[in-house]
Amino acid sequence: MSILVIGEKPSVSRELAKVLGAKLKKNGYMEGNGYIVSWCFGHLVGLKFPDEYSENWAAKWSFAQLPMIPNEWKFKISEASKDQFKALKELMTNSDVTEIICATDADREGECIFRYVYNLVKCKKPVKRLWISSLEESAIRNGFNKLKNSTEYDNLYQAGFCRAKADWLVGMNGSRLFSVRYNAHLNTGRVQTPTLAMIVKRDDEIANFVKQKYFTVDLDIGFKASSARIDDEREADNLVSSCNNKTVTVTEINKEVKSVSAPKLFDLTSLQREANKKFGYTAQQTLDYMQSLYEKKLVTYPRTDSQYLSDDMEQIAYSLIPSISEHFEFGRVENPNLKAVINNSKVTGHHAIIPTEIGVKCDISLLSTGEQNILKLVALRLLCASASAYKYGSVKVKLLCENTEFTATGRTVLESGWKALDSKIGEAEKSKEKSLPNLENSMTFTAKASKSEHFTIPPKAYTEDTLLSAMEHAGAEDFDENAEKTGLGTPATRANTIENLVKHGYIERDGKKIISTGKGRNLIKVMPDEVKSAQLTADWENKLLEVERGNLSADSFMNEINNFVTGLVSKYGSVDNSVSFGENQASIGNCPKCNKPIIKGKYGWYCSARCGMNLTKVFGVELSEGQVKSLLSGKETSYIKNGRKTIVVPKIAENTFNGKTYFNWATRKE
Repeated sequence: MSILVIGEKPSVSRELAKVLGAKLKKNGYMEGNGYIVSWCFGHLVGLKFPDEYSENWAAKWSFAQLPMIPNEWKFKISEASKDQFKALKELMTNSDVTEIICATDADREGECIFRYVYNLVKCKKPVKRLWISSLEESAIRNGFNKLKNSTEYDNLYQAGFCRAKADWLVGMNGSRLFSVRYNAHLNTGRVQTPTLAMIVKRDDEIANFVKQKYFTVDLDIGFKASSARIDDEREADNLVSSCNNKTVTVTEINKEVKSVSAPKLFDLTSLQREANKKFGYTAQQTLDYMQSLYEKKLVTYPRTDSQYLSDDMEQIAYSLIPSISEHFEFGRVENPNLKAVINNSKVTGHHAIIPTEIGVKCDISLLSTGEQNILKLVALRLLCASASAYKYGSVKVKLLCENTEFTATGRTVLESGWKALDSKIGEAEKSKEKSLPNLENSMTFTAKASKSEHFTIPPKAYTEDTLLSAMEHAGAEDFDENAEKTGLGTPATRANTIENLVKHGYIERDGKKIISTGKGRNLIKVMPDEVKSAQLTADWENKLLEVERGNLSADSFMNEINNFVTGLVSKYGSVDNSVSFGENQASIGNCPKCNKPIIKGKYGWYCSARCGMNLTKVFGVELSEGQVKSLLSGKETSYIKNGRKTIVVPKIAENTFNGKTYFNWATRKE
């Protein structure tokens, strides 16, 4: 008799098998010591697409097909994973297997991955759940000693299944509805479209920003004191004339000691934001590095939404601190204190991300640069969280000259605390320290006055850091301040949302900036408010959390989604010719061959006159809209691939691929 353990992927299952003593390798599993250990290959089973349900839904898209709401949800086996599904089915139905342990990732998605397979096989054998946050041997053994009944995670599965069905319903129906309405292939999504709307809105605010000039009068009195904003330049000039070489008197001094507490530990989103700030990594890159480190047993589970540790992790965390200081040479923390990040009520599925005991002693030279940087970042954050507060003295001084008030501010570091550590890796934050001399009320100075010219500053384009923050807090103003807010998506899905927007050509990266494309702006222009509403999507995410906690039934949530989709179809199920997504879309330049407009198509940029000129990729690299614009204006551009910088020049090039000849207007500089 054997116990079947099913992990999410081969690499994780191998670690489980080592601990369990299942050493004999078979086709699709490992066996030994009374255990059979197999795996699911990630998304082995998923929901079927609409065209796999019926001939009607498989026909040419039309309003008559909508809304598509399955009476019974159907699943399909991934073509690439059919052999593994067959192996799992044979193992699950094997009479020697008496019990199954679900050991997929301990989250919503992991629960669904296992249950989709279990349900499709129609298996009825008892299931226990392994719930661990680390692949260290001690964590695995502890997890197997504390297995729980699978029924305790029924609500988690229902929440995950609801999310999958909601994404299917809103995405599939919305994409078909608006594609038919505007006679174009449009891609919409429950989380994707509101995220795109935020980016488009920010870009619109930047594009339509009108900068305004204003002035200040500055007094040089051994330090700088400045007037309030002055919009009239003549008024500023008059103030300079009246104050120059005149007496300045100190009228008020306000001194405060301010404190900035040590930062919390990382959850996935805060780690992705910090990695983007310090290293320029995308959210997906950070997640990929973290997953690799997790599978190497160097960090704890990455897809967590908690920045706290539970009581039982406290001593483990303290024991890691000396090793971090020594191994990574970040410096010591005197009297480390983690009380601020120990809170059982703030830990649900998983605790905050911290390094493991192996991670703080490993040879980091064996890791890739990205893995090294992320491991150091995680280790440093545990050190910072245990350090003392950053304290500084703040001084604000008011002065009077010719009946006009001027102010000066200063800051002096009193205790560097955790900030002394935080600057050890990545781009350091610019120092804001600027001290003032010792001042007393009624002190006088002789002023040297001058005028400074300033301009109002437009909003900043989103970066991966600020977009993740915006997604995390979207709709927060519509919830009670004590409610748990999930925003757009979850820590585990936000990176994929951003990558999908890039993949579909709705946004692009320009250095660290994330900006919308013409295609993305056109899409948001025609999307109704309810489809691009961040508040509505955030409300749905909050309700999914309630389903997970057993406070809301899955049926209630799905009824709301079904009604939403039905309402959309009823309201927008007609053709709208007022907007075109075809040849009338905005051009970004003229064709170098025939001088007709260049527009964006499904597979890249091409000549609207279809003269044969196009640009999909340059030696395997897809260029951004900004790079293509540079080429069309006759300028060189460049890209970096595998650490190597390549110059791309505007030049008509003839290429042959699979026996066919095509032309583009750029080539690599040799």
